[in-house]
Amino acid sequence: MPDDDVTLDITAQVVRLIAAITRRYSAEAQAAATPHGLTAMQAKALLAARTPVPMRRIAEVLNAEPSNVTPLVDRLAEYGLLERRPNPADRRGKLVAATEAGLSAAEDMTAHMPFAADPLAALTDDQRHLLRDLLERVLEG
Repeated sequence: MPDDDVTLDITAQVVRLIAAITRRYSAEAQAAATPHGLTAMQAKALLAARTPVPMRRIAEVLNAEPSNVTPLVDRLAEYGLLERRPNPADRRGKLVAATEAGLSAAEDMTAHMPFAADPLAALTDDQRHLLRDLLERVLEG
């Protein structure tokens, strides 16, 4: 059985690291979004729509309910950064896509957030999969 003090120390370190990664990601994303008059959440939605995607895909990226994404997309459309297009695969559905101005803003934001654009860049694909699997296991309890 592991030493309880060591286990608690490692747990505290892991939690601290996860919090630090989250803070760094959020701060960098917000700093890149601010010059474009966007919130970090709006920037994330814009980045998710660099290629035409259904609204539900943006909701997945934002970890939000699709109904909560609609006002976000509406605001980005008002800013001229996103547009809704017919979905050729679903006559009733729409796709959300960045406009030229949106693509330009997305490119600029990505250039100014090297960590937030890919926080796992230092990991191999196998390491990324392992990290994901371990975090899922932690959440499952």
